[in-house]
Amino acid sequence: MRTLVLNAGYEPLAVVSFKRALVLVMNDKATVIEHIPEDPVWGTDGAHDRPAVILLSRYVRVPGGRTIPVTRRGVLRRDAHRCGYCGRSASTIDHILPRSRGGADSWENLVACCLKCNNLKSDRTPQEMGWELRLTPGAPRGAQWTVRGTDRTDPSWEPYLALAA
Repeated sequence: MRTLVLNAGYEPLAVVSFKRALVLVMNDKATVIEHIPEDPVWGTDGAHDRPAVILLSRYVRVPGGRTIPVTRRGVLRRDAHRCGYCGRSASTIDHILPRSRGGADSWENLVACCLKCNNLKSDRTPQEMGWELRLTPGAPRGAQWTVRGTDRTDPSWEPYLALAA
């Protein structure tokens, strides 16, 4: 079981084990916002609510802007595994401006691509091919990208993750 940790301002911070969440609650560092009533945690002094979402008592300053590293998996996830040129199922990524021409490995220059379009495009730009992009690539936003572990969400987390988006 995993627990969503919210900052004092209800900003999603992290996902931790329910054991770590219980320690934070028992040490008065956090309070339980949502719990799982049908699955309590039994201890020597009785039953405790199993936390699904906890709120920290004090605000934790997050250093700097949270930048999301560019990865193949991230580009495919951002584009919903759909080709940026034809819309079919994508299994590869493509540099819009090819690397051989100075194209960078950035969110703005990468798009999910099917194998056929990737091979046809080769070392050319979409304009040279007469193709148009179906989407405007950019860095992804939202709590599901900046908070580790939110890719496998619990339904009780949805209202709190929606606040951060």
